[in-house]
Amino acid sequence: MARRPDGPLRRGWTTGACATAAAKAAYEALLTGRFPDPVEITLPAGQRVGFTLARERRGEGWAEAGVIKDAGDDPDVTHNALVLSRVSEDTTGTGVTFRAGEGVGTVTRAGLAIPPGEPAINPVPRQMITQAIAETAAAHDGGGDVEVTVSIPDGAALARRTLNGRLGIVGGLSILGTTGIVIPYSCSSWIHSIHRGIDVARAAGLDHLAAATGTTSEQAVRQLHGLPEAALLDMGDFAGGTLKYLRDHPVARLSIAGGFGKLSKLAAGHLDLHSGKSQVDLAGLADIAGDIGGNAELRTTIAAANTANEALELARQDGLPLADAVAARARATALATLAGGIAVEVLVVDRGGGIAGRAGF
Repeated sequence: MARRPDGPLRRGWTTGACATAAAKAAYEALLTGRFPDPVEITLPAGQRVGFTLARERRGEGWAEAGVIKDAGDDPDVTHNALVLSRVSEDTTGTGVTFRAGEGVGTVTRAGLAIPPGEPAINPVPRQMITQAIAETAAAHDGGGDVEVTVSIPDGAALARRTLNGRLGIVGGLSILGTTGIVIPYSCSSWIHSIHRGIDVARAAGLDHLAAATGTTSEQAVRQLHGLPEAALLDMGDFAGGTLKYLRDHPVARLSIAGGFGKLSKLAAGHLDLHSGKSQVDLAGLADIAGDIGGNAELRTTIAAANTANEALELARQDGLPLADAVAARARATALATLAGGIAVEVLVVDRGGGIAGRAGF
């Protein structure tokens, strides 16, 4: 995760808000021959905001406008991307229809808010665009029946840095946003991806999911159980966001895999494993060592260790199964958060990808 800058953080705009502004400008140009610049749209909460256009093009029966996405101070993969909306006349009387242009993905798996075969333009952006088209049609005597094609040049390359492929969104990015506003470092998009991963897995009938804190632990649990990609959740630091969603959308079995330091935080009851939200409790690890037979000297040495991995190595040298004990306590935290109904396994994975500790199943 990128380092959060000091001081007040500047908010930005979602791809959905940018696509809406571009679509409204394009439709007005289609009806009047003029592109409004800046173009003003209404966000879901009612705020009116303006966007400067970066591209204006017209042809027979169509117009296209573009907006450069400004994500504010958030380390968003689509920051500075060009979001294009092309609006074409449609006489079929079906209102607003949507198409995926260059760099915008198509949904291929069930379980998402948009059905398979549809462009990956989420419900709220669709509503925003439809509202903007209706507003423009009313102002300029338009029919409101249009086809809106949303594109993000280089979107296919940018999508490789997201979880879209795992969710079954192929060919590019998703057009996202529920408020139109990007709140810097809110991590909402990551948690959203975890939730959608659970939805897709459940829709596919998978009954065993694995939530991992990183790539090494994900590879270890996948190899151990032979799980398909759709069963893997890139949990990162968001144990709470994962477990609480599974509590309301359960599966039969859940494996949690992570490094010793991260899982020691879960063992201590923390649900946000990021270093800015929780710290490794070395004194607590020393107490766990004492509970499973560690002598006073080992407890003192662990409490004075520099890192969690050093504490683990000290316990290993003494033949003490500290990783198993941490896994058991992390499992207890997970079970308490899930509130029953899901079998849980916790795997502590070392830096080499080996399983250092295990509890459950």
